Amino acid sequence: MAFYVVQFLTGLASAASLFLVASGLSIIFGVTRIVNFAHGAFYMIGAYIAFTLTDRFAGAFGFWGGIVAAALAVALIGVVVEMVLLRRIYHAPELFQLLATFGLTLMVEDLVVLIWGPDDLLGPRAPGFKGAVDFFGQNIPSYDLFLIVLGPVVLGILWLLFQRTRWGVLVRAATQDRDMVAALGVNQKWLFTSVFAVGVFLAALGGALQIPRDAVHHAMDLRIIVEVFVVVVIGGLGSIVGAFVAAVLVSELNAFGILIFPKISIILVFLVMAVVLIVRPWGLFGRPEAPARKTPGLTVNPWRPLTSNERLAALAVLVVAAMLPLVAGNYVLTVGSEIAIFVIFAVSLHFLMSVGGLASFGHAAYFGLGAYGIAFLAKMAGLPMIVCLLLGPLLGCLGAAVFGFFAVQLSGVYFAMLTLAFAQIVWSIAFQWVSVTGGDNGILGVWPEKWAASPSHFYWLALGVAALVTIALRIAVFSPFGYALRATRDSALRSEAIGINAKRIRWTAFVIAGTTAGIGGALFAYLKGSVFPDNLGISLSVDALVMVLLGGVETVSGAVIGAIVYKALNIWLVSQTDLSKLVLGAFIVLIVVVFPKGIVGMLEMLAQRRGNASPPGSALLAKPIESAE
Repeated sequence: MAFYVVQFLTGLASAASLFLVASGLSIIFGVTRIVNFAHGAFYMIGAYIAFTLTDRFAGAFGFWGGIVAAALAVALIGVVVEMVLLRRIYHAPELFQLLATFGLTLMVEDLVVLIWGPDDLLGPRAPGFKGAVDFFGQNIPSYDLFLIVLGPVVLGILWLLFQRTRWGVLVRAATQDRDMVAALGVNQKWLFTSVFAVGVFLAALGGALQIPRDAVHHAMDLRIIVEVFVVVVIGGLGSIVGAFVAAVLVSELNAFGILIFPKISIILVFLVMAVVLIVRPWGLFGRPEAPARKTPGLTVNPWRPLTSNERLAALAVLVVAAMLPLVAGNYVLTVGSEIAIFVIFAVSLHFLMSVGGLASFGHAAYFGLGAYGIAFLAKMAGLPMIVCLLLGPLLGCLGAAVFGFFAVQLSGVYFAMLTLAFAQIVWSIAFQWVSVTGGDNGILGVWPEKWAASPSHFYWLALGVAALVTIALRIAVFSPFGYALRATRDSALRSEAIGINAKRIRWTAFVIAGTTAGIGGALFAYLKGSVFPDNLGISLSVDALVMVLLGGVETVSGAVIGAIVYKALNIWLVSQTDLSKLVLGAFIVLIVVVFPKGIVGMLEMLAQRRGNASPPGSALLAKPIESAE
C-alpha cells in the first residue's frame, strides 16, 4: 500500500509542472485562438536558462532567484515574439499561426544546441529540499512534496487573478467571445500581448522547476507539448481548474498505467482524451465556443479548373520531371521518389483541409497504416508487389473509416485534437505490440520487386502515382461531391437546410484523404525497405501540415508546391549544415510573415494584380475565365 501511495504522490508532483505549462497554453489559446506549437519551446528555454542561472549563483537565493528570473526572462522573450511575429499574422488564417510557431520551434531546437551543446545537463538539487521523507519504508523526495503543495497554490493565485481583477474579467470574456470584447472598445493588441506573456511565464516556470528532477535536453519541448495539448483539451480550453484536474488525471494515468496496464500504458492518456472529446467535445470544464462570425469559405478565393494553356503547362512540367532519370544519378532519383511520395501525402491532407475545412493533426496515422499494410502483406503473406500496392492502402482506408466516423462529429480545434488522439493511439499500438509490428525495431526487408527495384524505375512509379492521385483529387474538387463538401465547409447549417448530409459528406472526404495518404505510405515502405512506428508519429503529421500551409491552403494545387519546396529544402539543408532546423525554421517564419497565403497563394495574388494592371480589353477577356468555377 505504501508503494502505491508513493506512486500516487509522484504523479501529483509531475502534475504540478504539467499544470503550469498547460494552464499557460489554455489561456493563450482561449484568448488569441493561436495553436501555439512553440509553447514547448518556451518550456525548454526556461529549463536551460534556469540551469545556467542556478549553476552560476549558489545558495537558496541563487537557486530560487534563478528559477523566477528564468521564467521572467522567457516571458520577455515571449512578449518580443508576440509583438514582432504573431501580431503581424493575427489576421492570417489560424493554421498559418500554427505554421509560424512550428518554424519558431525548429529554430529554438537548434539554438539551444548551439548555445548549450547537445549533451544532457543535470541541474542542482533545490536548497532545503535535498532529502527524502520516509513513508512506511518508502522514500518520497521532499522536492516532490514541495511541487505537490505548489500546484494548488498556483491554481489559487490564478483563480484570484482571473476572478478578482479587471484584467482577468477581460481575459475570461475574450475566451468566450473575443469579437464582442473588441466591440466594447478593449485594446485587443495589448490584451493579447499580456495574455501571451502570462502564458509563456507559466510554461517557462514549469520548465525551470523541472531541473532538479529531470535532465535538461534539446528534445524536451516535443516530449511535453503532446501531453500539454492532451491536458488542455481534456480540461477545456480557457479553464484553469480544468487544466489542473486534467493534469492530475494525465499524470496519475502515466504513473499507474505502467504498473496496471504495462502493454497499453502509452495508449491510456489518448484513450481518455478520445472518450472525453466524443462525450463532451468542449472538455470537462470548458464551454461550447460562440458561433463564428466568419465562415472559412469567405477567406478562400473562388476556384476554377485549369485552362487549356495551364493544363498544357502542367503536362510539360510532368514530362520534364519524367526525364530526370536521363540526367540524374541514383541519389537524386531516390530524393525525387521521396518528394513524389510526400506530394501524395500532402495533397491528401490538403483535400481534407482546404476543400473540407477539416484540419487533421494526426494524418500520419493513415500514411503509416498504409506502410504497415504493405509490410504485413509482403512479409507475412508473401504477396506480389502489385497486389500489395493495391491492397496495402486499404488498411489506411479502414483506419480513416473508423476514426473518421467519430472525428467528423466535431469541428475546429476539437476535431484536430481528436485526430491527434487517434493517431497517437495507433502509434502506441505499433510501438508496444512488438510481436506483430516489431516495436521500435520495425519490420525490415520490405523491398520492391525487380521491375521496380532500380532507382529510375521506382522514381517513374512514384511520379506516375503522384500525378494520378493529384489529378483524381482535382477532379473530385470540381465534382458535385466537391461542391457539396465545400458547402459544408462554408456553412454547415445552410448545407443541411438544402438537403446535404454534412457529416456523411465529411466522413466520405475523411476516408478519401486517409486512403490517399495510405497510398503514399505504401510507396514509402518500398522506398525505405522498412516500416517503423515513426511513420505514424506526430512529427510526420506536422510535416504534412507545414507542406500544405507552405504551399497555400486556400489554393487547389498549393500542396504540390509546398511538398516539393519543403521536402527538397529539408533534405538539402540536412546535407549542407548542422543547423538545418534553424535555417528551415527561419525560412518558414519568413514565408508566413511575408506571404501569409503561402507560396502558390502569393503567386496567384501577383497574377491577379498583373491582370488588374493590364489594358482594359484584356482585363474584360480575362474576367469571365477567372470567375468561372
